[in-house]
Formats: sequence, structure tokens, C-alpha cells
Amino acid sequence: MMDTRKAGIKMCLMMGGTISFVNSLIGTLSSGRFTLGGFLLSFLVSFLVSFGLGLLVPIKRISDALIRKMGLKLGTLKARLLEALVSDLVYSPLMTFVMVYLAYSQAVAHGARIAFGPMLLKSECISFVSAFILSFVLSPIYSRLAFRNIER
Repeated sequence: MMDTRKAGIKMCLMMGGTISFVNSLIGTLSSGRFTLGGFLLSFLVSFLVSFGLGLLVPIKRISDALIRKMGLKLGTLKARLLEALVSDLVYSPLMTFVMVYLAYSQAVAHGARIAFGPMLLKSECISFVSAFILSFVLSPIYSRLAFRNIER
């Protein structure tokens, strides 16, 4: 039991770190004003949110139950697409909202006049697509790495 918990934490660290890194990079680059400090702050906040969610929300259990309920076989293309979608629906909205709110607050504090809604909507769309792709591609790889020493 403890080994699977450790493996789950490894998985959470790898996926959360990768998605946070990529989405923070995309977000700060698409803002038109990339700064290393802004990127690092965005990455740190995003990573902490994703890690917290990963510890609190049993994504694997939820997606496996949904896959079984839909009559899909684990490991198939449809099942993997559904797993990526479930993960994306749990992580992306909150992570993106927090990151955009942080960026918006900093921009407004420096005198920028921007609307929060369009900024959030654009970022949610971009983050949702990038996180879905990353989750779909990297989840099986990271899962093998995290769970390779676990007896099944």
C-alpha cells in the first residue's frame, strides 16, 4: 500500500511539474511580456496547486471507474483519451484560473488596463489543449516510471 502511495506521489510530481512548466511557459510567452521572475512565480504557483490537487483528488481511481462504467478496456486508445480528459477537467480550470488571476493582479498593479474575462477564457482554452496533449502523451510513460518497482 505504501509503495503505491509513493508511486502516486511520484506520478503527481512528474505530471504536475511537466504540465505546470509547459503551461507557465506558454502563459508568460503569450502575455507578450515574458520575464524570468513572472515565469518562475507562475510555475511555482501552478506546481503547488497541481501537487495539492494530486494529493487530494484520486484521478486514477476516478478515471478507472469511469472507464469501467463506460465499458471500455483499460489501456485502449478510447480509455487513454478519457483518462486524459478527466485529468484535464480536474487540473486545468483551477490551475489556469490561479495563474491568470496572479498575472492579472500583477499587470493591474503596474497600471495595465486589461479585461480579466477574455484573458481567462483565452488562457483556459490554451491550457486545456496543451494539458490534454501532455497528459495523453506522458501519462503512460510517467506511470511506467513511477510504478515500475511496484508488485502487482
